[in-house]
Amino acid sequence: MQSQIILKYDDEKIAAAVFKAISPDNLKTPEGLSIRTLKHGKNVVTEITFRGRFLTFLATIDDLLFSASTAEKSIKTVRNHR
Repeated sequence: MQSQIILKYDDEKIAAAVFKAISPDNLKTPEGLSIRTLKHGKNVVTEITFRGRFLTFLATIDDLLFSASTAEKSIKTVRNHR
């Protein structure tokens, strides 16, 4: 199974912050799982390849999107308190 997730932002600094927040997922993955996250301008692109159970694949995507959402909310909170 493969998936490509593209997160688009209006600001390159926000894209960079989200990239930094979710890219540690690139380091350790279970056997059969490959996650690669790159930043292209205002976009954060994650490619996921998995050989295993569909529900595990879906949970991986859910974890990634949750992490990105948490990073976005944190950035918004910090910006609002400046």
